[in-house]
Amino acid sequence: MQKESHSTYLGTETISKLLVKQAVPASIGILVMSLNILVDTIFVGQWIGSTAIAAINVVLPVSFFIAALGMSIGVGGSSIISRALGANNHPKALKVFGNQITLTLILTIAFVTAGLWYIDAIIPAFGGKGAIFEPAKTYYTIVLYGVPFLALCMMGNTVIRAEGKPKFAMYAMLFPSVGNLILDYLFINVMDFGMAGAAWATTGSYLLCFLFILWYFISKNSELKINMSHFGLDKTIVSEISSLGFVTLARQAVVSITYLLMNNILYNLGGETSVTAYAIVGRMLMFALFPVYGITQGFLPIAGYNYGAHHYGRVKESIATALKYAIGLAIIVFIILMVFPEAITRLFTSNPEVIKETPSAMRWVFAVTPIVAIQLIGAAYFQAIGKAVPALLLTLTRQGFIFIPLIFILPQFFGELGVWISFPISDVLATLITAYFLNREVKTNLTSSKTV
Repeated sequence: MQKESHSTYLGTETISKLLVKQAVPASIGILVMSLNILVDTIFVGQWIGSTAIAAINVVLPVSFFIAALGMSIGVGGSSIISRALGANNHPKALKVFGNQITLTLILTIAFVTAGLWYIDAIIPAFGGKGAIFEPAKTYYTIVLYGVPFLALCMMGNTVIRAEGKPKFAMYAMLFPSVGNLILDYLFINVMDFGMAGAAWATTGSYLLCFLFILWYFISKNSELKINMSHFGLDKTIVSEISSLGFVTLARQAVVSITYLLMNNILYNLGGETSVTAYAIVGRMLMFALFPVYGITQGFLPIAGYNYGAHHYGRVKESIATALKYAIGLAIIVFIILMVFPEAITRLFTSNPEVIKETPSAMRWVFAVTPIVAIQLIGAAYFQAIGKAVPALLLTLTRQGFIFIPLIFILPQFFGELGVWISFPISDVLATLITAYFLNREVKTNLTSSKTV
């Protein structure tokens, strides 16, 4: 007889209560992590200078893409783990987790090595030109040493959620975020290490996160107790992790490409000021939507578990509830950003040119924020239930298929404004496409429900 999973409450508790239980810790964790990035940027801008903000923005897509290898392996594997736990297949969950660790280590170390080897070509390619190059190189070199730890953290965090332990996933983001802010203050303001101090603070926070997640999995809190036999790669499991995880990796790859293109296009249109404005808007994109991302993260294990248990009525209810909460929260975010863009910009910099340009850009970028929740929940649903192809296509629709072509076409007619109006246009079109496919899926494939 197979061991019953501790995560069975995912299939029995009321959906609204379950979503709150899953999403609130996820939202808090994302909030603190986003605040960490936000305050880190404020510290860098106020204590080092606005050029340093642009330098970090150049490095982020490279380091985050490598770290996203861990995230993609984590999300792909966690979808399998959620469904395995829902089907009470504990041995498969253990094997998947072991394979996730092996894949993350192999891939991230290989990419970090390549990233350091080609450093002088990568930084200018991502917009690190002129005065931005040297601070970007300093930050990049140090941060990349910590990226394998970050990748393991991102992978491990999704597995913790798959186990139905959202509070521990939240703690895994809280400790390094607080640690980074303390280290920022010490290394930049007290010790005056400049960009190197900012980089070492970031790398130190990655290590703190890794140590916490390591403790969690070897403690009694985790039900996934693996041994050496689970680390050996299994072709079938690797294939399944890859097909589902590729959705997340493709998303981050497109994000990295977008940063590359945006930094270069904006540098050519408006120089370092425009790149800095985009860096500030980019931080707000990470920070402002934290409650919506939290709902999405909380929704994933609920949908995956209940789909694996054939509780299709609960799956439909989880979609409807997640959409209702996410759209409501997105409306609040939208109002704040429309009313206070200049005040938000002044938190980052006192540069008058940046303050003049950024508020207008911010309003355009967040112009249709309330509907973005539909796209995020829709794409997450297909990933949660293991349908890799629609999940991939819907994930790539906004930035890959719509946004990137627009930022090449519209600036030809509208200049820099063309870059900013590309955001709401792509959001509207991508949301319409996602809503169509999600509605069709609900009507055709979630028609029967197994009695709980």
